[in-house]
Amino acid sequence: MVWLTGALGLVILLFAGDLLVRGAVNMSLRLGIPALIVSLTIVAFGTSAPELIISIRSILDGVPGLALGNAVGSNTANVLLVLGVPALISRLHTAEFDTRKSYVLMIGSSFIFIALCALGPITWVHGVVLLMMLALIIADQVRAAIVHRRVAVAEDVEGADPEMPVWKIAIFLILGLIGLPLGASIFVEAAVEIAKDFGVSDSVIGLTLVALGTSMPELATTVVAAARRQADVAIGNVIGSNLFNLLAIIGVASFVGPIPVPRAFLGFDLWVMLGASLLLVPFVFPPKWDLTRRWGTLLCALYVAYIVTVVTIG
Repeated sequence: MVWLTGALGLVILLFAGDLLVRGAVNMSLRLGIPALIVSLTIVAFGTSAPELIISIRSILDGVPGLALGNAVGSNTANVLLVLGVPALISRLHTAEFDTRKSYVLMIGSSFIFIALCALGPITWVHGVVLLMMLALIIADQVRAAIVHRRVAVAEDVEGADPEMPVWKIAIFLILGLIGLPLGASIFVEAAVEIAKDFGVSDSVIGLTLVALGTSMPELATTVVAAARRQADVAIGNVIGSNLFNLLAIIGVASFVGPIPVPRAFLGFDLWVMLGASLLLVPFVFPPKWDLTRRWGTLLCALYVAYIVTVVTIG
């Protein structure tokens, strides 16, 4: 029964991911702003909702370490798996979009987050710093959207329907934003129950199954985006989600209770997260390679190696 429940969660995730991508692309067309900006904000926030729910619940349940493992593990999964799997399905033409600024913000936020972890445990004081950084980034994205709208020209966006009514776009977005955390929650609960039956520890569950489960919305969204050849939505979703995971998820969770930072995180997991993010440099800066199936295979292989390592040392 647990396996069937997990399968149901995956079906909900894929369906909700399709609705969210369709709604985001059509909303960007209607508002006259790039789909990349929409994916960096609305889509990223929606796909990060499960991480927020899981992190808050873990602190209230007395296992705050799960919150940190969830965020760090999700960021690693977002780069290696969430971009790796779609690249296996369809070549992602990342060279067509300028994500340099958002990427630099993500790397800078990662360094600051690691520094705060070194000063851990993470408390509400650290949370204020993280949330202030997020507010500045969102304000900059809003400014960029306003500027683009003023100078925008008509764009032929694949997968967009210029005749789609506003009410239908709103329904797609709402159902997607609700369905993604719902599907992820169903999947995570089933996965954790299965893992506990096999005697897996909470820390390993947080870095692997919970992190993977809460990254399912990003994976579902990027797979759909790749199938619809919306590379900007795929890469924007990953960058935006990683920013939300570090700044919003941990920032908000720190107000619920202090989050301890295990020594293993400072010596291994945080640096794996940073290293995975740095792998995107060739796809963001000139000559800006495309994400091909070969790269997708490498990224997925690295994620499998990471999971095996975590389970072995855990």
